[in-house]
This record gives sequence, structure tokens and C-alpha cells, in this order.
Amino acid sequence: MRFATLATAALLAGLALARPCAAPAADVVIGDLDDMSGVYADVMGAGGVEAVRMAIADFGSTVLGRPIRLLTADHQNKPDIGASKFREWADQDGLNMLLGGSNTGVNIAMAKVAAVKKVPLFNIGPGGASLTNEDCTAYSVHYVYDTTALANGTATAIVNGGGKTWFYVTADYAFGTQLQAAAEKVVEARGGKNLGAVRVPLGAADFSSFLLQAQASHAQVLGLANAGTDFSNSLKAANEFGITRTMKPAALLAFLTDIHSLGLATAQGLYLTTGWYWDLNPETRAFARRYFAKTRREPTMDQAGAYSATLTYLRAVKAAGTTDADKVMAELKRTRINDMFAHDGYIRADGAMIHTMYVMQVKSPQESKYPWDYYRLVRTMSGEEAFGPITGLCPLAPKK
Repeated sequence: MRFATLATAALLAGLALARPCAAPAADVVIGDLDDMSGVYADVMGAGGVEAVRMAIADFGSTVLGRPIRLLTADHQNKPDIGASKFREWADQDGLNMLLGGSNTGVNIAMAKVAAVKKVPLFNIGPGGASLTNEDCTAYSVHYVYDTTALANGTATAIVNGGGKTWFYVTADYAFGTQLQAAAEKVVEARGGKNLGAVRVPLGAADFSSFLLQAQASHAQVLGLANAGTDFSNSLKAANEFGITRTMKPAALLAFLTDIHSLGLATAQGLYLTTGWYWDLNPETRAFARRYFAKTRREPTMDQAGAYSATLTYLRAVKAAGTTDADKVMAELKRTRINDMFAHDGYIRADGAMIHTMYVMQVKSPQESKYPWDYYRLVRTMSGEEAFGPITGLCPLAPKK
């Protein structure tokens, strides 16, 4: 018995000494689910992944003494794939935060998973304002822009410039219909008329029949309620068919990469609304220089937003002293965001990140002085003006 007692004591002493050498703390896991190969790949895609990597490195690659690990996957613009991969990462990989890339329909599906799994979801690329209205959750943040802000910028500028009658070429899913509805509301509120719309499948190869319907409407404005290569392909076709000689195109969502692809000769004169531009100020240019050195192209607003959102999340984790989702979300909603993307930005009760938005006009080839010098600032909108008041459609919104 004495021998057994001594052996037990020795074992316990050995275990006590071994405690400092226990397995390291689990990683803090960030995921990025995006369109990596389809119509929105240039908007966020691999370039967005690089921006997230930059943010993790700039933060020091650890938080709360734990390594930061990044997971990435292509949701292929399919809501079921996005939701399934989100669940897999949450259940099997210890996911702590997800960056949701382009496609409103996919992000609506993923928001439902965020609510069940209690994993913060930062919606970076989707535009649909329903993500902070009827599709909101306590774990969702809509970070870069939404359809309300886009319409308040671009549609207002064009109607005020005399474009009173509109016809829309609309992406046939949640994003397109929400963007069209937001623009229609602005047009009507400012005395214009909406003459009709045609819905176009995502990734359409031929826009000719849709554009001919637009031309037959005799509207003054061709409202392009689409994005990515769908936007650039529809505008190219409108130019080729001569439609832009009689209808003014409205880029209801256009990105820097779209303008680069189209060329200034085709895109010149377009009005668009953006949440960020690489050549806006010294801070944006400093980030863009670092990003360009890695990718050989300037960042879009989504790619810059992914960098900012990653840092914003990690700072909240550090301040909260935990990755507990409820505590981190509370920290996010009481902290102002000040970085190269937003100044005095804040996350509203419904999850909308309220920040300055910019109405730009695309320069002519003669006006552009250096590579990627594409935009001229037309108007700066406060976050409150751009995103509008909280609607109350989100259950998290304060009761009026």
C-alpha cells in the first residue's frame, strides 16, 4: 500500500509539472466564403483573401495568445453550398467569424446559419438591404454598402441631372430585385417614372434581347441593376448596339475592376456609388500601395472592406478578452471604426455599418493621369444620408 501511495503521489507530481507544457490554445478561426470563380471573382475573390491575410499579418497573426487561422472556399453563387460549408466549418473547424463575399442570396442563407451557430457573419460583398432588415440576425454585420446606399447615391445623381424615365436590366435574384426596388423608390420620390424592367439570369452569355426590350421602352435611363461581369458585359453590349447613344446608362453597382475591364473609353461619364476608393486620401493610397505590391492591381471597395472588417473583428476580440460571440458582438456595437476604410463608422442595432459613401463619375481617357486613375469625386454622403434611417423591419431595431 505504501508503494502504491508513493507511486500515486509521484504520478500526480508529474502531472502538475507537465501542466505548463499542455497543448496550445485552439486557433482563432476566420473563414472567407466567396465567389472565387464566377461573375464576382474580380470583385472580392482571391484578391479579398489576400486582403484578409494582410489584416491578419498586420494584427500580429495571434489574438489572446492564440494563432489566427484562415479558411477559404468558393460558394459558387449557390446558397446551399454557402450554408453547408458554413455549418461544416462551425461544427468541425471551430469557426469563430465568417466573411461573406458576393451574392445576396448566398449571404441570406448563411445568415440563417450564423443565427443558429452563433458565429459572427460580416457581409462584405452582398448588396441586399434585407440583410439588415427582414433577414437580419444578432450575429450579422453588413459592412461595405447596401442597395439603399447605392440607390441614394447613383439614382439621385442621375435623376437630379435630368434622367427622369428609367428602364432596368436586373439580375434575376435577391440582389438585383432589391437594387431595382431601391432605385425605383428614389426615382419616384424625385418626380421620375419607372417604365419597366427585364430580369436576366446570373452569368448570362447574351444580353441582346434584354437590351432591345430596354431600348423599346424609350426610357432616358438604362438602369443596370447587376454587378461584376454581368454589369461589364451588359454595358459593353449596350455600347455595341448603340443603345448608349439614346439611353444614359446608370451603374447601380460598379467596381473599380469593372471599369478597368471596360476601359475608360467605354465607361467614361458613368456615375456610380462606392464605399471606398484607393486614390481618395493618403491613408487609402498607403494601403493600396501595399496591396498592389502583392496583387499587381488596385483594391476594390470590397477587398478594402474585407481588410478593415478582419481588423475590426480582431480588435473586438482583444477588447472583449474572448471569442464568445455575444460578447464580441456587444463590443462591436459599442466601438467606433476608424481606419483606412472608415472614419467614425459604427455598427447600428440592425447590423448595418454606417459610414461615409461617395458618388463618383468615371473619368475620360484624357482626364486620367496615371494607371487606375479612374474616378472623380462628385459628392460625399454621410453614413446617415446614404443608408437612411433604421427601418424597424429588423427585430433587433429599437421600437419606435
